[in-house]
Amino acid sequence: MTKKILRALAGETLETPPIWMMRQAGRYLPEYRATRAQAGDFLSLCYNSELAAEVTLQPIRRYGFDAAILFADILLLPQALGVDLWFETGEGPRMSTTTTQAEFDQLRSVSDIHETLNPIYETVRILRRELPQETTLIGFAGAPWTVATYMIAGRGTKDQGPAHALKAENRAVFSQIIDLLTQSTIEYLAAQIDAGAEVVKIFDSWAGSLTGQDFHDFALEPARKITAAIKSRYPTVPVIAFPREAKENYIGFAKATGADCVAIDNSVSAEWVAQNVQVDGCVQGNLASSHMVTGGQALVDETRRIVRALSNGPHIFNLGHGITPDADPDNVQIMIDTVREGSAV
Repeated sequence: MTKKILRALAGETLETPPIWMMRQAGRYLPEYRATRAQAGDFLSLCYNSELAAEVTLQPIRRYGFDAAILFADILLLPQALGVDLWFETGEGPRMSTTTTQAEFDQLRSVSDIHETLNPIYETVRILRRELPQETTLIGFAGAPWTVATYMIAGRGTKDQGPAHALKAENRAVFSQIIDLLTQSTIEYLAAQIDAGAEVVKIFDSWAGSLTGQDFHDFALEPARKITAAIKSRYPTVPVIAFPREAKENYIGFAKATGADCVAIDNSVSAEWVAQNVQVDGCVQGNLASSHMVTGGQALVDETRRIVRALSNGPHIFNLGHGITPDADPDNVQIMIDTVREGSAV
C-alpha cells in the first residue's frame, strides 16, 4: 500500500491527513539533547552519519510520524561550496561573507560539493534501511534566496538587509550567487534522492521579504528551475516548496513552479489556504508552533479547525514553522492524537 504522505502528494484527499513536523528532530526532545552532547557540537552531529540518523529516527520511535525528515542544516551546502561555517553557542550560525566578485570567484564549483556532503548521503542510506516501512523519508535543502541571505550577511538577520542591499548595489554578483546556489541545490537534492530520499523539500524561510518582481526572480524562479530539474531526472519524486510568509504569493505558486505541494506558514488562515492555494493541489501546514509550548484546549481546537478547513482536498498536517526548543513533548502527542482520532470531529 502506498505511503500516506505519497498519496497526499499525488493529490489524494485522505480521511485523516498524514502528519509530520518541521524540526521534529530537535532540542525539545531530551533524547536529541543527549545525542548532540555525544556528538560534541551541532556541525559534528550533522556530519556524523550514524548519530544524524539516530536523531532523525528518535521522533519516529516516540511519535510514529508519517514521515522522517533528514537531519542536516541548510548551511551545509554553502560550506560545501567553500564558505567558512561555524556556530556560536546561543547565537546561531556564522559564516565568511560572499559580497564581492573576488569572494565569489573563490567558491568551489558545483561538481565539488559532494566531497563535503557525502556523510549526509550516508545518513540518508542508513535511514532508508532503518525507517519503518510505512514512514516516508524526506530530503531537503534551503532555497537559493534564503541560503544567499546567510552567505551575504555572514549570519542570520531580521530583515535580510545585507542581501537586499547587495541585490540593489551589485546585481551581477548577487545573481551569480543565486545561480550557483540553484545549480548546486539541484545536485545536492539529486544525490539525496539517489541515496534514498522519497520526497524533497525546498525551504525558503525568508521568501516573505521579497516582493514584486524580486519574488518572482529570486523565490519563484529558482524553485521552478530546481523542481523542473528534479522532475526531469526523477519524474515520480514529489517536491514540496515552502516560500514562508509569501502571503498572496502563495496563490499559484504550485502551478508556477511545478511543486507537488506548497507548505504554508501560520500568517494566513487554513480557510484562506483552502480557497486560494489548495485548489491547485496538496498543501502542508499550518498550526502555529507556539501551540506546542502552550498546549491546552486551544491546541486541540486549533488543530481540529485546521484539519476541518483543509479536509476537502489533499493535506499534510504540519506546523507553520519549525517546533521551538521550549516546546513540551507531551503537546506534540496531543496534536498527533487530535489529528488522528479527532479529524472527523
